[in-house]
Amino acid sequence: MEPVTGGTSLVTMNPAQQMVQLVDRFQQRQPWLAFPVAVWKKFGDDQAGNLAALVAYYAFVSIFPLLLVFVTVLDIVLRDHPALRARLIDSALADYPVIGDQIKSNLHSYNKTGVALLIGIVLIFLGARGVANAMQNALNSVWEVPKAHRPGFPWSWLRSFGLVIVVGLGEIITAVLSSVIGGTGHVLPGFAVKVAATAVSLVLNIGMFWLAFRLATAKAVTWRDLRLGAIIGGCIWQILQLVGGYFIGHQLQHSSALYGTFGIVLGLVAWLYLQAEATLYAAEANVVRARRLWPRSLAPPPHTDEDVRAYRLYAQVEARDNKEAINVLLHDDPAGHSAESAAASQNEVPGAGREAAVQGEADRKAADRGRRRQPKGAEPGEPPVSAGETRREEPHDRDEQRKPAQG
Repeated sequence: MEPVTGGTSLVTMNPAQQMVQLVDRFQQRQPWLAFPVAVWKKFGDDQAGNLAALVAYYAFVSIFPLLLVFVTVLDIVLRDHPALRARLIDSALADYPVIGDQIKSNLHSYNKTGVALLIGIVLIFLGARGVANAMQNALNSVWEVPKAHRPGFPWSWLRSFGLVIVVGLGEIITAVLSSVIGGTGHVLPGFAVKVAATAVSLVLNIGMFWLAFRLATAKAVTWRDLRLGAIIGGCIWQILQLVGGYFIGHQLQHSSALYGTFGIVLGLVAWLYLQAEATLYAAEANVVRARRLWPRSLAPPPHTDEDVRAYRLYAQVEARDNKEAINVLLHDDPAGHSAESAAASQNEVPGAGREAAVQGEADRKAADRGRRRQPKGAEPGEPPVSAGETRREEPHDRDEQRKPAQG
């Protein structure tokens, strides 16, 4: 779609503004550049960095209790197979490069049995649902799902527990398959084993992302809409596993020198934040592609059609009731652009109806009636003038006329 014309002329801009406008117009005409720019801009508009920080915080708080449950279950199930137990733990901690050994040395099982063990696991899951709640909030915010259409209690709790179980089982299955493939080194050459393990892990990661996105996003967003984000997220996650060792090693090298043991904590937090940020970038790319929110303007005005549609989505996400209507009007919006954008954005807001478009049409009709009541020569922004004011009557003259005649 072509960018909206209008705005400040290049002639009236300083050299820096002219350069920005020229770069902006260039990127809008190049789809290969406009798409990542739109993803980056929407990431900033959604304040997704803050959402990623919240997810990373709850992940840090939840990771050790969940690992405690994992080790406890392995101790019960694989009591007679210590070698397999050790391989599964090593495979699970491989998701945390460099610091995995430090976590393993401080990880022990839960020394309870029977009812006490069951109660302890339930309490741990209740405490760990924070990361799932944060992920639900982040993905629904990225998809601009109105708050009136987001799952409430008890469905949000059930989704959170399902999300924790899906991710946990996904990690266990990935660890088991990686361990099995790693044990075929005497049959396949080392490079072939590594390629096979990477391919299996990639497929499992994509499937896990797809199911996790489904559980963490409102039902108004379809499975098909979530497919691209799952593919991007699985690929990014796999890349992070391959290059994460360098990142964490570099982070720990500086943090450990300054903070000692606390450097390990900082390295873990940095790794969790990087994973959360990459996941949200994958979701943002998914939304931009599904809603066709590109090209975007880097320095509006002028705004593109996609800018206006994005702003409407941002406003409509605050709707807290199904009957609430929210309309957005930009001052540099050309004639007729608002009505088209309102209808288009309403079709894109998950779960939203046509109330805002109807409300926008009603507002425009009211404005037209107000303009028709204007006398000739009046400015568009001035209030309507009464007939008495046109005849230059003072208020007290009109009051005298309304008094009954004295007999």
